[in-house]
Amino acid sequence: MFAKPTGVIVFAGLVLVTLTACKGGDKPTAAPATSASPATAPPTERVVGPLSPADAQALSTMNDRLRDYIDLHTKLERALPSLPEDATPQQIHKNQRAFEILVRNARATAKPGDIFTPEARPVIKRLLATVFGGPEGQQLKASIMDENPVGLTFSVNGRYPDTVPLSSVPPQVLQTLPKLSEDMEYRFIGDRLILLDTHAHVIADFIEDALPTK
Repeated sequence: MFAKPTGVIVFAGLVLVTLTACKGGDKPTAAPATSASPATAPPTERVVGPLSPADAQALSTMNDRLRDYIDLHTKLERALPSLPEDATPQQIHKNQRAFEILVRNARATAKPGDIFTPEARPVIKRLLATVFGGPEGQQLKASIMDENPVGLTFSVNGRYPDTVPLSSVPPQVLQTLPKLSEDMEYRFIGDRLILLDTHAHVIADFIEDALPTK
């Protein structure tokens, strides 16, 4: 499995922010710290490192932006009419499209870097390079690129392409990145890491060239 990087710094509290489900509007709580490698860390924990103080501050700022997004997401979702318990697929689809419009209108000026800030981007890319540079790196990358199209055009605050299957994201990658709420997911489209709002089906932000070439 993925070997523990030398000098891994367990970074809890500031970076390891657990964003709880936004439906309830609960405040984020910090995930417990771990010194285990990504391969052995429990799903509820994260290993992030090695991090300099500047790296830690960059990810902290990214998490602040993420919290702001979740706050907006929660506010907008609560404005939608409630679905009946026996909602039909058509009703669910209509509700999701209405939510998508609300989110996109509220973030009409959104641009790359609003959440994955310019300071956080190189840190995220370095963390990913650490994972993919490990003994299982090529296998992990191959699992992501399986049926993962390249060369697609999309935009921040745009709808996730309906014809593009969601890429798998190995646990080793998820355990290395800051944890998200259940409404948000990391996915890859080509070599770009995207932040997907799964309820609105909207791309909240993305990082170009996130997958290392080797």
